Amino acid sequence: MTQRKTRTNLVHGGTRRSQYGELSEAIYMTQGFSYDSAEQAEARFIESGQDEYIYARYGNPTVRMFEERIALLEGAEDGFATASGMAAVNGALVSMLKAGDHVVAAKALFGSCLYILENILPRFGVEVDFVDGAELAQWEAALRPDTKAVFFESMANPTLELVDIEGVAKLAHAVGATVVVDNVFSTPVYSRAIEQGADVIVYSATKHIDGQGRALGGVVLGSQEFIRGTLEPYMKHTGGSMSPFTAWIMLKGLETIDLRVRAQTATATAIAEDLRDHEGLERVLYPGLDSNPQFPLTQRQLGAGGTMISLDLKGGKPAAFAFLNALNVVQISNNLGDAKSIATHPTTTTHQRLSDEQRAALGITDGLIRLSCGLEDVSDLIEDIRNALQAAQV
Repeated sequence: MTQRKTRTNLVHGGTRRSQYGELSEAIYMTQGFSYDSAEQAEARFIESGQDEYIYARYGNPTVRMFEERIALLEGAEDGFATASGMAAVNGALVSMLKAGDHVVAAKALFGSCLYILENILPRFGVEVDFVDGAELAQWEAALRPDTKAVFFESMANPTLELVDIEGVAKLAHAVGATVVVDNVFSTPVYSRAIEQGADVIVYSATKHIDGQGRALGGVVLGSQEFIRGTLEPYMKHTGGSMSPFTAWIMLKGLETIDLRVRAQTATATAIAEDLRDHEGLERVLYPGLDSNPQFPLTQRQLGAGGTMISLDLKGGKPAAFAFLNALNVVQISNNLGDAKSIATHPTTTTHQRLSDEQRAALGITDGLIRLSCGLEDVSDLIEDIRNALQAAQV
């Protein structure tokens, strides 16, 4: 049989059926497993084989189905599912680092990622330097022979600035550093991060993978050596693994992720095009606009602009709040990648812990609104957003 295409793998990849032949994947809702004999138990604790399980913190058949299916989508050798996206970020970094190691990271990061890099890792003797992720010259200047890892969001939250994965990877690999990419905004649908040089990829499965606001989850993807040799021992002993029920939800999400994300991207593109010259906006940030300075990189790295837009309203925080309060279809929340369109004010929510100076350096203004485009009719969304912009013009 020829190699299966993406959408087929998203429906069938990794499936394990019991003796009952269930069509939908089974939820193995158990924390432990029994053995036929004491000898079998002893052997399994020495080395577990394929589909041999000990304890749900170490692995579970439903979780394994999700790990294999998302690895097929990403083109990775293996994956480890985690309790949340931040558990994935923390596990990917801490499992490979020790006191004395050096990390270079992009400064445009989600607040919780910054907390790990600014507060947690230095507490345990890891040195971290920050650079402007879009500037390859800064990466080159910051990298050292003892640099252990680099970390960045391939598309930054919330300004949607792209980091050149291939460019950074070449520089990092030249000094032997591992390239760790938070790929949430880029989505696994458009990702070619491994092909472009990423060694380890992190997703918050809470976002587009679930895609319907039901559960927290995360996943780390990479080589089998890294996932099973470096990450798994850390994760299974520190307790950050995904639950079987959550894994089942994520499996259901993967069945439709390609359809959903492409539809959401089409909506985002239409909204960005419609609003690009709106008099109430200082700027429309969307990588898929041909006027965006990073449009060539967007097309080369992803092939599409993605599901997120950021709108910078004239009038600062008062205008932003008036806009949010006037929305009818779009919901106010701090999540993203949902079937429902969601608007977020990063300055007062997701990035509120940053100083005014840090936000200014990242381009996060008081008037910035992050918009996650959902699956509603695009004409309803455009009407809702335009009405809210009119209400915000005070």
